[in-house]
Amino acid sequence: MSQYFSIHPDNPQHRLIAQAAEIVRRGGVIVYPTDSVYAIGCHIGDKQALERVRNIRRVDKNHNFTLLCRDLSELANYAKVDNSDFRILKAQTPGPFTFILPASSEVPRRLMHPKRKTVGIRVPDSPIAQALLAELGEPMMSVTLIMPGDEYPLTDPYDIRQTLEAHVDAIIDGGYCGLEPTTVVDMTGDQPELMRQGMGDFSVI
Repeated sequence: MSQYFSIHPDNPQHRLIAQAAEIVRRGGVIVYPTDSVYAIGCHIGDKQALERVRNIRRVDKNHNFTLLCRDLSELANYAKVDNSDFRILKAQTPGPFTFILPASSEVPRRLMHPKRKTVGIRVPDSPIAQALLAELGEPMMSVTLIMPGDEYPLTDPYDIRQTLEAHVDAIIDGGYCGLEPTTVVDMTGDQPELMRQGMGDFSVI
C-alpha cells in the first residue's frame, strides 16, 4: 500500500516533500504532478526501481526515460551542450519541454537511447516537482504516467490512487493535471527538430 500525500500545488509543505524525497532515496517509486501531466519517478541510480516503473508502464528497455532536473546547473553532468544550444535551453526552462541531448559518461547506460547515446532532459515549471528535486539534491528518472492501453495520461489523483496504490510507494496529490505531455525537441543535429508536439510552443525555438 502506497503512502498518499496531499500537497499544495503552489506552496508545497516541506514536511511532506521531505518524506516523499526520502522514499525516492530508499529506492521507492512515486507518482507526482508536473507542469504538464502526472509522472512516475525514481532515483537516478536505482536499477530495481527503474524496472518497477517499466513493469507498471509495460515498456521495454528501449523506452526513453527523462532526467528531471531542478535547473540547468545540473546539465553539464549528464549532457553535452554547445553555447548556442544552451541559450535555447536557458530561454525555455523551466517549462513543458523535453530536450534530447548527447549523453555524457555520467548517464547510466540504462537511461540512454541504446543506439544514439542520447538522453532526455527536462526542467519542470512546477512548485511540487521543483521542491522534490531540491530536497533530493539530484535529478530523478521520470516517465509520463500513461497506463498500458491508454491514449492519455491519468489526470485525477483519485483515479491514480485507485489504479496504482498497490504498485507504487507514494502518490503525491497536487490536484488535477493536464492531458498534454511535454513537447520533445531533438537538439543533437544542426538545428532543433520537433519530435513530439505537446504543451510547449516549438515555434519559439
